[in-house]
Amino acid sequence: MPMPASTTRCFGLIGGLGVGAAIHYYTRLAQAQAGQHTPLRLVMAHAHMPQVFAHVEAGDREALARYLASLLGQLKAAGADFAAIPAVMPHLCFRELEAISPLPLLSIFEPLRAEVARRGIRRVSVLGTRYVIVSGLYGMLPEIDIVMPQPEEITFIHDTYSALAARGHGTPQDFQGMTRLAQTLCARESLDAIVLAGTDLSLLFTPQNTAFPHLDCAALHLQAIAGALAAI
Repeated sequence: MPMPASTTRCFGLIGGLGVGAAIHYYTRLAQAQAGQHTPLRLVMAHAHMPQVFAHVEAGDREALARYLASLLGQLKAAGADFAAIPAVMPHLCFRELEAISPLPLLSIFEPLRAEVARRGIRRVSVLGTRYVIVSGLYGMLPEIDIVMPQPEEITFIHDTYSALAARGHGTPQDFQGMTRLAQTLCARESLDAIVLAGTDLSLLFTPQNTAFPHLDCAALHLQAIAGALAAI
């Protein structure tokens, strides 16, 4: 007997932008779908991270958008109905990518913007790569003040994050150092929250161990994706 056609939507994920990040998204989405007693329909295309870094470092938004669009084309061919990028850094080109994408995209910044408004947050600093920090989240949240850490603090955040992403796991030293800096920033700069603007930070921080006010981009993004998967 033929199987009945699925009524669930198929989600396309661009992996390779930190393997730990893609695993984190897959794990959390599988758990969410299991709770709904529906199968997770997911396809993934693997990005070549050195190529992504080269476009980001050059500030070439158009080239990065074209490259990511080619991966989205693979996801569409595999059956995806919509897609997302499980990393903040490649959202540098989100406006350009959205204009040429063969699939509807869920931005990592839309659920963040909604949560900022819901909580009335006005003043933040950012943990993530240097590119994301110094760009002020690529100007995607113009309604809030984004306070820059000191140059040596940015270097520490970037180096710690890059090592974390490369290893695929955190160390006690990573956790202690990033927590201490986040708490220092909150006190010194009178912040409402720290934005966790890097999916690999999920390798360090959980809702249970994060000892400072925060906004977790990946967690909010995952909630939005799970909601879209549940919508028929």
